[in-house]
Amino acid sequence: MTELFPKDTVFSVTNLTSHIRDLLEGTFSNITLEGEISNYRPNASGHMYFTLKDENAQISAVMFRGRAMALTFIPKDGMKVKCTGSVSVYAPRGNYQFIINKMEIAGSGNILQILEERKKKLAAEGLFDRDRKKPIPRFSKKIGIVTSPTGAALRDILQITKRRNPGVDVVILPALVQGDGAGVTISNMIKTANDFSMCDVLIVGRGGGSLEDLLPFSEEIVVRAIAESKIPVVSAVGHEIDWSLADYAADMRAPTPSAAAELVVPKQSDILQGLAAYKEEFYNQISGKVERLKLMIKSFDVSNMEIRFRSIEQPLFNRLEIARTSLLDGMNEKLKDTKNQIQQCRHILEQASPQTILNRGYSMVRTQDGKIVRSAQDAKSGTRLEITPASGKICATVL
Repeated sequence: MTELFPKDTVFSVTNLTSHIRDLLEGTFSNITLEGEISNYRPNASGHMYFTLKDENAQISAVMFRGRAMALTFIPKDGMKVKCTGSVSVYAPRGNYQFIINKMEIAGSGNILQILEERKKKLAAEGLFDRDRKKPIPRFSKKIGIVTSPTGAALRDILQITKRRNPGVDVVILPALVQGDGAGVTISNMIKTANDFSMCDVLIVGRGGGSLEDLLPFSEEIVVRAIAESKIPVVSAVGHEIDWSLADYAADMRAPTPSAAAELVVPKQSDILQGLAAYKEEFYNQISGKVERLKLMIKSFDVSNMEIRFRSIEQPLFNRLEIARTSLLDGMNEKLKDTKNQIQQCRHILEQASPQTILNRGYSMVRTQDGKIVRSAQDAKSGTRLEITPASGKICATVL
């Protein structure tokens, strides 16, 4: 192999980097590279920074705003893409990267495909159903945190908890959040918290990272531990744009660990302010009732007790008098009607009396044996008769 420089050549860092840049950029310009997107980081300026990787290697990549605006899709971790561009060396840091001019989808990455299949399987078992979700306690006295004991996520949660409410106790359940065995330790910590009822609510999560870094929170063992937890679980994995299967199984998803602390730890000042408001309202209600009772008691003093009593008694007496008068009038009317009926019956009976008929000049004629004579044929010649006028008796013989 022909040497480009003499053996005794001494390079400065700048010269060596410049030669490497010329060599790489001159050799690998306008090439097409296929790989899987990882650690995707869109910039506020519109530039896109991420890593292109395959099974054995990875390379930093950037697509600047002008080229990124022409994309017809939104890149995301795990997406398999085909990129056209050039290799460039960034001298101040001494690293190389792939500058992309054109990018198109080449197919889904293996990780996304695995996660999608796992998601469908667990969803079919009902682990993500809404009716399984438990409410997050409004006032938690003790919160548990399943995360790395040395990570920034734990520091953020502890700082926010202390600032919002120093009276809330924190139980740290240390776990690996990345690499082999992380899923097992996370699920074990969740089960331990449940077995010993260690807290009112659990925060399970970690800070941001690549799709591979967040994989433990999408493992089946972790998802099942969260779904089976009797303690409400808040998932706080990565940044707002990051998602894991733990987010679907948890009772609530927080976009970041800091946001999770904001959700589960109520501000002490808000609690005290609310209690003060309730206290004032309660005091006002009691005071109002006491004042009304005082007014009522005051109206019952000795000077006007008799007047108040009379004002209550008089209407009752009036009603009693009206009722008594109405009763007597009714009874008199009834007696009058009854008396008239009796007089009419008496008159009818008197008109039908035999004595009344005799008083009109009639007489009743009987034979000697007591039979009433109703016809002349009943009294033959020589028959002895007894005639009864209105007064006295007359004896006669038929001639």
